[in-house]
Amino acid sequence: MRAAAARRSGVVRRPPGGLLFVVALALLALVIVLSFGIGPLRIPPGDVVHVIAHKLGLVDAGALSQRDISVVWNLRVPRALLAVLVGASLAMAGAGLQGLFGNPLADPGIVGVTHGAALGAVAAIVLGATALGAWTIPVAAFAGGALTTTLIYLLARPDRGSGTATLLLVGIAIAAGCSAAIGFFTYIADASELQSLVFWQMGSLAMADWRDLLAALPAFAVGAALLSTLARPLDMLALGERQAQHIGLDVRRTRVMLVAVCALLVGSAVAFAGVVGFVGLVVPHFVRLLAGPGHRWLLPLSAVVGGLLVVVADTAARSLDPPSEIPLGLFSAALGAPFFLWLVLRRRHRSAL
Repeated sequence: MRAAAARRSGVVRRPPGGLLFVVALALLALVIVLSFGIGPLRIPPGDVVHVIAHKLGLVDAGALSQRDISVVWNLRVPRALLAVLVGASLAMAGAGLQGLFGNPLADPGIVGVTHGAALGAVAAIVLGATALGAWTIPVAAFAGGALTTTLIYLLARPDRGSGTATLLLVGIAIAAGCSAAIGFFTYIADASELQSLVFWQMGSLAMADWRDLLAALPAFAVGAALLSTLARPLDMLALGERQAQHIGLDVRRTRVMLVAVCALLVGSAVAFAGVVGFVGLVVPHFVRLLAGPGHRWLLPLSAVVGGLLVVVADTAARSLDPPSEIPLGLFSAALGAPFFLWLVLRRRHRSAL
């Protein structure tokens, strides 16, 4: 009776956010463990758990082979965990950018932020920048993402009446400019640098190791923590910038923080995985259908579901055509492009009504 009354009144009853988060986290943990055993070399789940317990000092190696231990612990564990960080970073950044622009079509790849971060990383590789050691490429990617995010916001600010068309056109223009610059660096790169540049443009986690994971973890932790503190300001921005300012929000400070945090998350993801598109578009929309538009649960759920999506895509990338690997970016584009087209057509249909 209550459900029927809710449907008649137009009220959508959703599961509690905490319950959804626990279920999504459990599913993510299961998928991660399964991914440790999937690949050109299949390892039973029981052996995978045994390897992890052995490496944690809980049990002896027993009958485990050194090959299985090395494959699971040195290759697949850091790769899967880095996939979680990349997916979570892109999904949270997508949710943050959509709140910043007040536009559900905002996505790090579509509006050009990913291309800007990739340009920063590519420029650092080709120009041989080493000023910050192992942090040079991540910092360059962050700088590129921050500059493009700022430029996009200045050209397509929602408080000036800019709509979806303006945002998309600005994003296309900036992405095209960044792609042209990446093409120029590719042209002047030597043979030893071309392989790395292909990695940045197509997206891959094939080279992931423990050093990459440990380097990416601080950037994600800081970015996720800061973005989580902006959940309430993002809800206030959903009312419009003028209304948010009237109810006490420092809109300018919030904008600056959102630009910096989203650039940090996208830059760190691009620095270690290359260009992986559409995760920041698909995941927040899916989570909104489950948990609603409130950012208190939208952000953490997007992080978990984004990590889950990228782990599944990366596992498929290394398993479908062994011993070769399909670029991770191809999977994300194959999933995201039809979804983006459906979303645009759906919005146009609603506008017509």
